[in-house]
Amino acid sequence: MNEAEFGEGAAGLIDFEVYLSSGVHIGTRQKTGAMAPFIFRARPDGLYVLDIRKTDERIAVAGKFLARFPKSKIVVAAARQYGQRPAQKFCEVTGAVPMIGRFIPGTFTNTHYKGYMEPEVLFIADPIADEQPLREAAQVGIPVVGLCDTDNETADIDLVIPTNNKGRKALALVFWLLARQVLRERGELLPDQPFGVQVEEFETKAGGE
Repeated sequence: MNEAEFGEGAAGLIDFEVYLSSGVHIGTRQKTGAMAPFIFRARPDGLYVLDIRKTDERIAVAGKFLARFPKSKIVVAAARQYGQRPAQKFCEVTGAVPMIGRFIPGTFTNTHYKGYMEPEVLFIADPIADEQPLREAAQVGIPVVGLCDTDNETADIDLVIPTNNKGRKALALVFWLLARQVLRERGELLPDQPFGVQVEEFETKAGGE
């Protein structure tokens, strides 16, 4: 696959080739009706391919959206192994609050729980693995930004970012881009100013941390 398959023009945030080399476009062999608008085509081997133009557009929109909230009111949940390091680094860079690994039921809904939180927005790495915080966010009425693969349902997700949400490099790149975009939207990073954090710092190392 090459850039030409996605039409003329460069992506808004980064060159298409970077998305492709990181596998952001590689979906699964299943697709849901909700994710059909984000799918570019099906490969001969049965894998669905996501439209990285839409990924690029949604990262830009999500950056603008998340930048509107106080840092301490943005919670980022990531239960899967490969999402934990990028989510943690995103929070370090942007000041958001990480909820890494197992999410304790009642965190958003049980006022008697000592770890009770009242976020204003939730950002999840995977609607399946992060089902509990997604459900609780819906119960308390806070918006949700979610990284969604071809096989994900998008119920209760207000802003879908279509991406491979299972690969190490794909997750690192998307979280890195979104962190950079949030800082730009806040005015903490000028549009032409280099981002001082490398994408490799967002990536889970092979075999774990």
